[in-house]
Parts: sequence; structure tokens; C-alpha cells
Amino acid sequence: GSKDGSIQEVNVSPCPTQPCLLHKGISYSINVTFASKIKSQGSKARVYGEMLHVDIPFPIPEPDGCKSGIQCPIQKGHSYSYLNKLPVKSEYPSIKLIVKWELVDDQDQMLFCWKIPVQITS
Repeated sequence: GSKDGSIQEVNVSPCPTQPCLLHKGISYSINVTFASKIKSQGSKARVYGEMLHVDIPFPIPEPDGCKSGIQCPIQKGHSYSYLNKLPVKSEYPSIKLIVKWELVDDQDQMLFCWKIPVQITS
């Protein structure tokens, strides 16, 4: 689904094995290295929990990609390291799901999109 960029590496930490065991009350580090195929003034992250083929928005503290390690404006052909946190709130249910993380450009096109299986646990 990454139309305007290509992912070089995705790192969720700590997550030694999949599905990632996400413990309630902990924040996990997200690091995505990607190359942009377009120019864009800005970027915005959208994160979802995918359950039974339904995307449930997953709030993150900083959706602005330009405040998450990306030097804006984004240049065509350049590589960027996107850094963010995935906080797992204590009120989240203990379930297995897929986390879908998107970063979109000014035109609402995908710079990157990736998914990872997770299990939320106490």
C-alpha cells in the first residue's frame, strides 16, 4: 500500500518475536526507514487496530511526521527515519490484533503502510 514511498526497514522495540507481546502501560518504539518517491510539505500518521477486518483508530501522541524524525519538506529520492511511540493503555482489552501504521503525504497518498501482528497483554 506504499504508493509514494518505499519501506527499507521497520523496527518495533522491544519485540523479539511475532506476534509482538504488547504489555499494558508500556510505550513501544517505532522506527521506520523509508525512501520518498515524491515531494511533500508534510506528513501525517494514522494508526489502526485491525480486528475482524475492521480498522479501529488507535490514537498516538504525535501524528505529525515532521515532528517524528522526518525533516520536512520531504524531498523526492531522499531516505528518512520516522520515529514514534506506540503507547499501550492499561484500559485496552487483552486481545490479538493487527496494528496497521500509515504515513500519508499532503495529497493523502501513502508514503508507507505496514502491519504487524500483536497480542495485548497485562
